[in-house]
Amino acid sequence: MTVEFNDQFLKACKGEAVSHVPVWYMRQAGRSQPEYRELKKKYSLEEITHRPETCAYVTKLPVDQYHNDAAILYKDIMTPLPAIGVDVEIKKGIGPVIANPLQSITDVNRLGKLEPEKDVDFVLETIKLLRKQLTVPLISFSGAPFTLASYMIEGGPSKNYNKTKGMMYSQPEAWFLLMEKLGDMVITYVKSQIKAGSQAIQIFDSWVGALNQQDYQTYVKPVMQRIFSELRNEGVPLIMFGVGARHLTMDWHELPLDVVGLDWRYPIREARADGITKTVQGNLDPCVLMAPWQVIEEKTKEILDQGMKQPGFIFNLGHGVFPEVDPEKLKKLTAFVHEYSAEKLAQTNR
Repeated sequence: MTVEFNDQFLKACKGEAVSHVPVWYMRQAGRSQPEYRELKKKYSLEEITHRPETCAYVTKLPVDQYHNDAAILYKDIMTPLPAIGVDVEIKKGIGPVIANPLQSITDVNRLGKLEPEKDVDFVLETIKLLRKQLTVPLISFSGAPFTLASYMIEGGPSKNYNKTKGMMYSQPEAWFLLMEKLGDMVITYVKSQIKAGSQAIQIFDSWVGALNQQDYQTYVKPVMQRIFSELRNEGVPLIMFGVGARHLTMDWHELPLDVVGLDWRYPIREARADGITKTVQGNLDPCVLMAPWQVIEEKTKEILDQGMKQPGFIFNLGHGVFPEVDPEKLKKLTAFVHEYSAEKLAQTNR
């Protein structure tokens, strides 16, 4: 029996009418599913991503278990960096660690170019496999230049991004060359994923909220404008997301993208009042998933009621799923969002 393709997510991205609010979860493999944790005992993140069948399984697992309306490809924002000359290792309990941090324009000049069919063929093969297996849209992603640069300059995660901002302010020539090179890489990388079959793209600028608005507009927005302008012609929905970046969301709104992702700090009603008219995605605080179901339901209803006041809303968390979350709660949450929103939308359309 042929299963009908679920296009509710794609419709919501375009601001079209939907029968229910679509749901997916960032980092939805989430490190919380038992099957995933068993795999992680055997393979590292890098090893999983280099095994297309295993990677496709991990990507599809939450869709099968939670009945989400879209799948997000399992990989890391660091995935393309080794190919351009960045020695990166994902260390348990730390995150990405760079052995050769950038310090000068000489270091930036050494960075190479990404050749996706050769350098990240395993990613493209996973996408092709998933397109045959999924009955929901597949979202692929890339890190944004600022967030990638922050790891490349700091040498790993940072709380204050002193070295990153230091290069930005004191070595503008090196900074803008780095933005140009990373912009080229992101465009090439994303286009290859779309060509392989990805049906939507999310750009993660996770740590760009560390910048004030003026610095964002000067040092980062031009490369984001170029990236989204280039990708606009590919014909798939484009989503932007960052953490602690409320002050930058109107700048994102001005970019040629389709969906503005909101973290848990920024209520949807306030985003709409501030002038965000594009589709919004978000934004339940992931920590709420540790609460009793009554609390989860109450806070989810509040977000849904705000989001459904106008077309163009996708339910998500305000950041990623974390390991302690009970998978059964995510399954129950997805069902609740579907049922509650379907009833509300049916009432509105009567």
